[in-house]
Amino acid sequence: MVADSVVCIGVFDGVHVGHQALIARGRVLADELGCKVVVITFNPHPGRVLRPDGAPAELGSLQDRIEWMKQAGADEVIVMPFTPALAATSPREFAHLALREHTHALAVVVGENFTFGAGASGSVATFAELGVEMGFVAESLMVTAGEETVSSTRIRRLLARDGDVAEAAKLLGRRYFIRGIVVHGDARGRELGYPTANLAWSADLVVPADGVYAGWLIVHGERMPAAISVGTNPQFDGEDQRVEAFVIDREGLDLYGQRVAVEFEERLRDQETFASVEEFVAQMGRDVASARAMVESG
Repeated sequence: MVADSVVCIGVFDGVHVGHQALIARGRVLADELGCKVVVITFNPHPGRVLRPDGAPAELGSLQDRIEWMKQAGADEVIVMPFTPALAATSPREFAHLALREHTHALAVVVGENFTFGAGASGSVATFAELGVEMGFVAESLMVTAGEETVSSTRIRRLLARDGDVAEAAKLLGRRYFIRGIVVHGDARGRELGYPTANLAWSADLVVPADGVYAGWLIVHGERMPAAISVGTNPQFDGEDQRVEAFVIDREGLDLYGQRVAVEFEERLRDQETFASVEEFVAQMGRDVASARAMVESG
């Protein structure tokens, strides 16, 4: 028998502060009703099914999302495969599947702009109407910061267009990071005195705008201050976008083949091309000093 529950539904890309508030509201209702909080999310991202040529990059892996949702108050996370068949269901069919077959919902909490069912024809009002028939109440929630709603779209814009990792962190409730495997690069940083860990990451993830950042490299739970470069390395006519981290005040690190996270604290500057390699190296020294001061003060 499916247990009574308060159900929160959404993609929850990034599980930002708005999502966290939504799940927290579910937690309050569940405690009042004496039941558990179940979060229903989707994989792959609906955009990859509905508009594969224009699907958004994501703010975290599925595994990260599940962990963040549980940290926010979910007792259980159900991952529904998002398929063309699911996208074609009517709002009534979706509600029955999600709120009767997968859960026994006493209450449903969703974002104010949440839509569901074929052609996004279902809304919060639809949930409320179906709830009268199916025995649950429906609530919606929206969180704002400044004059804008907190949304995954807004955070993607801050990261990918503006490189504003500090503002994005406020909306996420955590610093943004990318996980990946350290791979061999051109070894040019080593030749210049600044050996970097070159990251191979999932193409599904949002990458901050090209630039130089202060942050951390995290491996096996150890957080090490780092100066991070994102971009094509225009000083040497590079073509491929790279994420490279120089670990500050650490020598002899062998990170090749290890899975690490690169975490962003603050943007330092744009990518630039300098008149000489000597000027470039001098700027790298200033970048490292700025990154060191920034992460120490943070």
